[in-house]
Amino acid sequence: MLLEFTVGNYRSFYDNRTFSMLSQKISEEAKENVNHVLSYDILKTLAVYGANSSGKSNLINAMQTMDSCVLTSVKLNPNEELMYDPFLLRKGNDKPTVFEVSFLKNEYCYRYGFSYNRTKIVDEWLFRRTTKRSKEQTIFIRNEEGIAYDDKKFPDGPDNVALKTGVNGNRLLLSLCAQLGGNISSQVISWFETDFNVVSGLNNQGYRSFSKLLFHNNRGESRKAMSFFKKLQLGFNEISTQEEQLAIPDGTPKNLIPLLSREILGRKNIKIESVHNLYDSKGKGCGSVNFPFEDRESSGTRKLFDMSGPIFDTLENGTILVIDELDAKMHPLISQEIIRLFHNSETNPKNAQLIFTTHDTNLLSTKMMRRDQIWFTEKNETEQTDLYCLTDIVFPDGTKPRNDANYEKNYIAGRYGAIPYIVNE
Repeated sequence: MLLEFTVGNYRSFYDNRTFSMLSQKISEEAKENVNHVLSYDILKTLAVYGANSSGKSNLINAMQTMDSCVLTSVKLNPNEELMYDPFLLRKGNDKPTVFEVSFLKNEYCYRYGFSYNRTKIVDEWLFRRTTKRSKEQTIFIRNEEGIAYDDKKFPDGPDNVALKTGVNGNRLLLSLCAQLGGNISSQVISWFETDFNVVSGLNNQGYRSFSKLLFHNNRGESRKAMSFFKKLQLGFNEISTQEEQLAIPDGTPKNLIPLLSREILGRKNIKIESVHNLYDSKGKGCGSVNFPFEDRESSGTRKLFDMSGPIFDTLENGTILVIDELDAKMHPLISQEIIRLFHNSETNPKNAQLIFTTHDTNLLSTKMMRRDQIWFTEKNETEQTDLYCLTDIVFPDGTKPRNDANYEKNYIAGRYGAIPYIVNE
């Protein structure tokens, strides 16, 4: 489970900013929105609001960039540049980008991070602890002076040639140790590989193949997804799948046919159809008819199908799913039902988490979200993104938002900031 994420000097983020999935000691009705794991009280979901261009997507991109840095580091050539995308509106800014994440894996809480510029890793660190109140142990620290580690706490290290001879400046020590079979480093890497997934709610077609495969193999996740679709009454009763051999399109120029033949040889596509009721002239059911799903269903229904794979796979395996623009193309009530899947211990028995950006103010309800689950992004006068929680807000009279307040009304009225200010000329 994810506990905290920090980003600094990345796109619109200049100073370090952190969001936390740790619940706060506040009086809220929605106690089912919190998991209790290894002495930690952890939020199941977190929503990020903000005006367009306030930095919401940059926050999601930062998480995805950290993930990519960790998983691709060992593949870098010695002189290859890193994914350095700093804040560009500060003159002479050459600070390193900073990423840090804290999470639970097996019986430990790990805190891992690194900073880097365009050509090299500047700092890298890994710590862990066994309980919330136990002392944090240093696994390794790497900086420009070298690498420090404890043989007993970091068994990956003593026989590791990289630790003795040094690591290529643009590679992460963690990734290299994992590649060489290190136990602790492999555990941390596995979190990035399998437990942490970032997807787009706008470019959702990329996940369609995964969702198709779940339905075609009749996985448990697909059956739960189908039950969810029926609850939402999307108009169809079942999803039918069929394998078909890829074919060369009609009208393909003759000189390209041999090339395409080699390209698609042995490859198959999964065709999906939605099964609808067929009615007679009196309105009685008299069978069924199959629709070509991708041609006849609405864009919102197609998005929901595309996202069903990542969503129900996350619930099945108890991992973390991050979605940019969860509500795009979908009715507000459907967004609420997706969030309830994560809040409900019956549909989320393995403590999966959902983090999402949204403009859907219908979710700003005390019955849906706790105050510590609601976060905002807002740019300051120098166009840097600030990131803050609803519980961080202090009004001019010194009071803070109450748990019986109308969050939606107050947000639209601008009491929490993070809204667009429209100038009438």
